[in-house]
Amino acid sequence: MQQAKSTFARGFAVSALALALTACQSMRGPEPVTKADIPTGYTYKGSNQASIAAQGYKDFFADPRLIQVIDLALQNNRDLRTAALNIQKVQQQYQITQNDQLPTIGSSASFTRAASANTDYKPMNVYQVGLGVTSYELDFWGRVRSLKDAALDTYLATQSAHDSTQISLISQVSEAWLGYSYANANLRLAEQTLQAQQQSYNLNKRRFDVGIDSEVPLRQAQISVETARNDVAEYKTQVAQAQNLLNLLVGQPVPNELLPTQTVQKITSQSVFGTGLPSDLLNNRPDVQQAQYQLSAAGANIGAAKARLFPTISLTSAAGFASTDLSSLFKSGSFVWSLAPSLDLPIFDWGTRKANVKISKTDQQIALASYEKSIQNAFREVNDALAIRQNIGDRLSAQRRLVEATNKNYQLSSARFRAGIDNYLTVLDAQRSNYTAQKSLLVLEQANLNNQIELYKTLGGGIKANTSDQVQHQPSSQELKNN
Repeated sequence: MQQAKSTFARGFAVSALALALTACQSMRGPEPVTKADIPTGYTYKGSNQASIAAQGYKDFFADPRLIQVIDLALQNNRDLRTAALNIQKVQQQYQITQNDQLPTIGSSASFTRAASANTDYKPMNVYQVGLGVTSYELDFWGRVRSLKDAALDTYLATQSAHDSTQISLISQVSEAWLGYSYANANLRLAEQTLQAQQQSYNLNKRRFDVGIDSEVPLRQAQISVETARNDVAEYKTQVAQAQNLLNLLVGQPVPNELLPTQTVQKITSQSVFGTGLPSDLLNNRPDVQQAQYQLSAAGANIGAAKARLFPTISLTSAAGFASTDLSSLFKSGSFVWSLAPSLDLPIFDWGTRKANVKISKTDQQIALASYEKSIQNAFREVNDALAIRQNIGDRLSAQRRLVEATNKNYQLSSARFRAGIDNYLTVLDAQRSNYTAQKSLLVLEQANLNNQIELYKTLGGGIKANTSDQVQHQPSSQELKNN
């Protein structure tokens, strides 16, 4: 029995030695140099204060109803739920590749009844039980490790994709909630205009009935009434569509008490919209982080492809008990063990493995181009948002003055018409100008608030709920290798 134990120990010592010989190095090459022409500042002037992306959405947005709607969306939105499930899926795939670095140990039991010429064809029973390592690859060239690194980077990229989806969702929900508010504002303006047009029509009808005016002003007033009535119906449709969009984004019907009842004039309590440094943008944007992880994964795949150019050494071993008599299976002298290394040596494969190396290098160049484009796109989006912010204040001031002027002109034209100085066409033209100016003001006010949301999004805001929350970016496999 002592001899059996000694033999058993030697078998597992051999397996342990094989594990120790497994190389930890990777054959991945150096990372390519990024040439995204990262600017030292933004094209349009922004505040140098800390980036608003560092604020949690619960601190950035001012209306508690909107914050509750965002929370509901984060719980129920199907796109975000799919992104979270993708993380779980890739996490399990990473676990599988990580497990490939370890031997698979299994138990077995068998019964064989056979006959041969050596036993005069008398049947013989063989009973066997034991533990074994099944086809464990000795990772001398780092192939399995490179695959594990690629799986890690893919997992981290999927997490970043989830963060990007969350940022986009918060922005879409906020803009949809705002859109519902301004659809109602346009509806109220159209209803007020319809009421005023109806009053003008009634006045023109009385003047026509008593013979003061011809039928022309009456029909002009009727055209204005029907136009306004059509606008009311259109904006009712827009209100319903805005609510449908909001419900879709949230993933469930939004309670009425969380919908804005008045026109939203302020979306955030921030008066200064800090952009921070350009380097902050690269850290805050999860889509840039995702592209960086994908670039690192492409480098790891090169290492795996290069390792396939070299021999693959696998190990199969087993240890247990075997006997021709079931009652003697576990007695002294029935212990058996086996150790079976195998070698897969590439000799001639028509260039397939070399082609795979070239493909993986091309994939890395594609990933590099995508990474550089993600950086350029991030700066473009921020510059676009800042370009709007640059002049939106002047546009709003001018539009408000235009509304005041057209409103005063409408009042004067109405008074002159009632006094018989001007005809109704002047009133009609003034009324149309005033209505158009008020609609344009609502569009500009909504655009101003949407721009604040867009700037928060493009700077990478929305990952955190509260400003005090900490967000940690996991290093890629290449960064871990460099460290």
